[in-house]
Amino acid sequence: MKSSYLATRRSDLLNKLSNNYPNFLKKDLKKLIDIFFTEIRSALKRNERVELRDVFTIEPRLKKARFARNPKTNEKIYIDQKYSIFFKSSKFWSKKINEKE
Repeated sequence: MKSSYLATRRSDLLNKLSNNYPNFLKKDLKKLIDIFFTEIRSALKRNERVELRDVFTIEPRLKKARFARNPKTNEKIYIDQKYSIFFKSSKFWSKKINEKE
């Protein structure tokens, strides 16, 4: 049974790439995928923006420190500033995703 969310595992990505590009060795494709994700991760750790033209952009954004409320106890809690990941897909992919079939 397939799930309805859009997550893809590395192994699924590797299998799709190896099926679409049979001339490449599977171990080379695995290394390519690992390098790709490692570079994205290290760029985000350096607070740099990652952009794949016509596909997506990912950037870390600083959230300010604030007071929040615990909904169970209604207690005020202080939350330090922290970075969160901001993802934005390109206009092309947004149109493709939102097309009616």
